[in-house]
Amino acid sequence: MYNEAIIFFAAAVRTSTPLLIAALGLLYGSRAGIRNIGAEGMMLIGAIVGVAGSYYTGNPWVGALLASLSGALTSLIFAFLVVTAGAYPPVCGTAINLFGLGVSTVLARVIFGMNTTMPIIASFSKINVPLLSKLPVLGPILFQQNPLVYVTIIILPMIHYVLFKTELGLKIRAVGENPKACETVGINVCSIRYGTIVYGGFMCGLAGAYVSMALLSFFTENMIAGRGFIALAVLTVGNLNPLGALGAALLFGAGEAVQYRLQVSGTGVPYQFAMMIPYAMTLLALSGIFKKPVKSSASNGIPTMKNRGD
Repeated sequence: MYNEAIIFFAAAVRTSTPLLIAALGLLYGSRAGIRNIGAEGMMLIGAIVGVAGSYYTGNPWVGALLASLSGALTSLIFAFLVVTAGAYPPVCGTAINLFGLGVSTVLARVIFGMNTTMPIIASFSKINVPLLSKLPVLGPILFQQNPLVYVTIIILPMIHYVLFKTELGLKIRAVGENPKACETVGINVCSIRYGTIVYGGFMCGLAGAYVSMALLSFFTENMIAGRGFIALAVLTVGNLNPLGALGAALLFGAGEAVQYRLQVSGTGVPYQFAMMIPYAMTLLALSGIFKKPVKSSASNGIPTMKNRGD
């Protein structure tokens, strides 16, 4: 029973990591007043680019870097439409999701053909941290994971520090609350929002690479399977706070781990019901069942002042 619990919690950490990476990426943009629902498409593009990069170079780190850059480039399209052209963010995010699904499918078929079996690629494997991996309970749960889990653990406090303890973080939060006042005192709202959106795309691309190169070792069409939307739910439950997002990601990751356990445990429950668990949790979260609805930035969805002509 003890070993089963350890295995479950370790799996929850693995499955929660891509949700946390994407949520941490979307966090700054949401704080700056731009809620990006195009994370799904950016993660899909990151997933295929990461696999392709690893396939051609034999190095998963190169694949992850290329995946992150592809997400950042894709986010530039979203940023131009929303910040420069003043388009409605949810519509643009939906367009990015459709774009990501189409581009990733085409790239997969062009690079790997229509074969039913994917070629073997270099992926991220488990690394035991010396000494720490031998700790009881926490060792096998936290310190016997793949390298991207450790990267996420390291950058989480950094993201929290930047947002709440630096001048840049103050500007990001101020732009989200009152962009007109920020323009008045000389803060470039467009630059702040462009930067946060591109950073979010970079992180979403990395999250996509995690799914295709750490959770799995191949790419399949639409393999992100709603994780981009779940990352938005993680932000909502986490109250637009990095530490809150950590707790929410672990909660949703546990739900996904339960799904996998039910599918292989032979309980007799139809697998379709097991697959519903993460999405049912997302609906409950967004409906406010887990906690009171999060307060969005005051300017969420409002174009910058220059684009509105104020």
